[in-house]
Amino acid sequence: MPYTEFINKIKKGEFKKIEEKGTQLYATEKDVVYYAEKLTDRAGQDNNFVNAVNSSNAEVKAEKVEEGINFLSLFFNLIQIGLIFYFFSRSTGKVFGSTGNKINSEKVETKFSDVAGIDEVKEELMEVVDFLKTPERFLQTGARAPKGVLLLGNPGTGKTLLAKAVAGESNANFFTMSGSEFVEMYVGVGAARVRDLFKKAKADSPSIIFIDEIDAVGGKRSSGPNRSDSEREQTLNQLLVEMDGFDTDSKVIVMAATNREDMLDSALLRAGRFDRKINVTPPDLKGRTEILAIHSKNKKLSSDVSLEAIAKITAGFVGADLANLVNEAAILASRKNSSEITMEDFDDAIDKIGLGLGKKGRIIKPQEKKLLAYHEAGHALM
Repeated sequence: MPYTEFINKIKKGEFKKIEEKGTQLYATEKDVVYYAEKLTDRAGQDNNFVNAVNSSNAEVKAEKVEEGINFLSLFFNLIQIGLIFYFFSRSTGKVFGSTGNKINSEKVETKFSDVAGIDEVKEELMEVVDFLKTPERFLQTGARAPKGVLLLGNPGTGKTLLAKAVAGESNANFFTMSGSEFVEMYVGVGAARVRDLFKKAKADSPSIIFIDEIDAVGGKRSSGPNRSDSEREQTLNQLLVEMDGFDTDSKVIVMAATNREDMLDSALLRAGRFDRKINVTPPDLKGRTEILAIHSKNKKLSSDVSLEAIAKITAGFVGADLANLVNEAAILASRKNSSEITMEDFDDAIDKIGLGLGKKGRIIKPQEKKLLAYHEAGHALM
């Protein structure tokens, strides 16, 4: 019965004997057993119960009940603690201490033959390949191989492809991470990742460590109070320590890429860390022709297609742009159910990349056509 009703019956003197078992109350009246649950686990904490008993002179028999563990409550508390630990571990990138289990190397098959349009850069990087394959040739003359190579250039110029080609030519293990992967809001995580990265690279030498978008972690240090800046600076400091801490005979080369050299910290650029800075520029006419040939290698081209002619009208295109151009031309050819890619498909693909989708239903007035003709003639004269 409700607890208040049970109390009222005590006050009225209807219950002569009451049994108290922890929070449970029992009373018998005319062979009927009444039961109620106390609001507290101790009679002394409930004045209503005490006053009711005193006013009725009812006999109370109390039994001491051993308080057991609430296993259900304990279970849910453990679940909550486990979830908090799990999400914290994931956010910091660490499950039990080290982050090394997330850093894995790969064997790449990319060769310098897969890279076109930047022959001067390939020649410069061949020295890195020679050092990893035959370091004794350099040691005989007392030469010191570069510890680091910094690739500078706009997006799409082939910096990542070059790093993979160096690893493929030298048969080295390839470790790659983006600069943003090192930086977290939790202090110490980025530095731990740097230590684990270099530790694994040394253990699996010869190896190439490639850090893409290094400006995300190697930017100029400041004195601001921002916590994320503090974490980034600790990560950068650890990177500098690691680059100073391994010898050239360890067969580990650090390569990095950025298009924001002006953002990098001066300590990162000094000799002994990134000894080589190589500019990867957009390809010239010959380079664009070679790149188009590589990306068209497995595609069926019509006899009217001239890769050199396409290269002439794609000045300023980088390797990624040319790869996209060939793919767009192939898509346009497939839309027409054609088995070959024609020169018209390449022209349409260039227009689509530069101008967007054409509006076939739009009517152009004669005056607009005349203005467009003047505009295009101006481009031709320039």
